[in-house]
Amino acid sequence: MTHHIENRRAIENRSRLSRRRLLEVLAAAPLVLSGCSSLVPGQGPPPDLYRLTPKPEIPGTIPKVDWQLEVDVPNAPASLDSTRVALLHNPSQFEYYARANWVDRAPLLIQSLLIEFFESSGKILSVGRDSSDVHPDYVLSTELRDFQMDYFPDPLPLAHVGMNARLISVRQRSIVASRRFDQLASASADRIDSAVAAFNLALGKALDEIVVWTIESGEADRKLG
Repeated sequence: MTHHIENRRAIENRSRLSRRRLLEVLAAAPLVLSGCSSLVPGQGPPPDLYRLTPKPEIPGTIPKVDWQLEVDVPNAPASLDSTRVALLHNPSQFEYYARANWVDRAPLLIQSLLIEFFESSGKILSVGRDSSDVHPDYVLSTELRDFQMDYFPDPLPLAHVGMNARLISVRQRSIVASRRFDQLASASADRIDSAVAAFNLALGKALDEIVVWTIESGEADRKLG
């Protein structure tokens, strides 16, 4: 009888020890998870968001036209069709600034700025997106080929904006003009805020050129008639 009582007590002691160990493990579990939370993707601090705010400097000597223009969203490779701010340390490898994003995908930002630049010129009857009420005479189709900070060959990074543009006649269903636009602007320092300022300079010059070229090319086509 004594032997049975001792066995029962031993079993109860082991059971209490097992429950205690279980409680200790459960109590420690949140601390382990907390310590690993920084390794879970998406749990770090959110990126800083940056706008593009280039200023139009379109010459007043270009003609005022009475036709309407549709500005398409620029085509772009996957490396540039992004909210991330791209950079190149060599010509063959894309990288991105850490914790720095544009407020929208780069092609959408550029489409909005193109429309803004055309409107600011005061030289065109109407301009808009393909979803607007514009009934276009011409369509401006562009391709974004470069939109990154180049860390070569100069010691300070260069904002590089490169775009191919085509002006398409809706009536003729043909391309009436095409051109490549390239602009570079040096950053004053190797910092993201300096990079954004350089992007504004390079992009502003490129958009000024595109507006002038589009209006002059479309007007020349109209006169040919």
